[in-house]
Amino acid sequence: MELLLENVTKSFGGLRAVGDVSVKVSPRSIFGLIGPNGAGKTTLFNLITGVYKVDSGSIQFDGRDLTQLKPSEIAAVGVARTFQNIRLFSQLTVLENLLVACELQKRAHLMAAVLRLPLHYEDEAAMQTRAMELLRVFDLHGVAHEPSTSLPYGNQRRLEIARAMMLTPKILLLDEPAAGMNYGEAEGLKTQIRWLRDTFDLSVVLVEHNMQVVMGVCEHIHVLDHGETIAYGSPESVRTHPKVVAAYLGDDDGEPDRVPQSTIAPANADGKSE
Repeated sequence: MELLLENVTKSFGGLRAVGDVSVKVSPRSIFGLIGPNGAGKTTLFNLITGVYKVDSGSIQFDGRDLTQLKPSEIAAVGVARTFQNIRLFSQLTVLENLLVACELQKRAHLMAAVLRLPLHYEDEAAMQTRAMELLRVFDLHGVAHEPSTSLPYGNQRRLEIARAMMLTPKILLLDEPAAGMNYGEAEGLKTQIRWLRDTFDLSVVLVEHNMQVVMGVCEHIHVLDHGETIAYGSPESVRTHPKVVAAYLGDDDGEPDRVPQSTIAPANADGKSE
């Protein structure tokens, strides 16, 4: 199912965060959205998921206009996301963090839960089973009953992805999933992203500063700078694009041959960057 953004613009006061951006994400693709800090990448995610409303332009998924829908309605049509800063429920266990995301899949209505009807228990059992299956996918089943915040940083990132998958998405938006991961964890993340795409037949849009991940897993890359598109294409063509080199390295003549992977906006240790 295709995600299509056409001439999307969003301003906050006098600051234009996203300006006339058009993006096309084909079905079952792994798509990278990159750019220097403050380029507008997370803002674009917030526009797609209804956190912000566009000033102008259109956002469509599978032919349906998302700009008129609430965030919960957008999730219901198959758009799920993770966040730049980890947003787990610290009072809940690993398993319970997944179960809070399953309301859209439940068949039982409120009275079925109040009256403890059989359908309520069938729903609970089905959601528990699905949650444990996803925890096994992310190798978190052994800590299912541990507090979510007791997990190492990289595992908390994976837990967020697992929670998003509880929504049974058709497109998955990952906001810096490799932030705080070491080399081995990032390599494992690349494998998991491909596996998720192939196994669940979905598209993945990746905002990421770790070029080890972006160049290794993305099929197409869209580059933003100051809220505007500066390049689009294959990983190799983007990496050697003069405007991308200038945006990342601050070089005005656009002459360098390529952007070294190690110098493209590495994630901070705390995982915080735009």
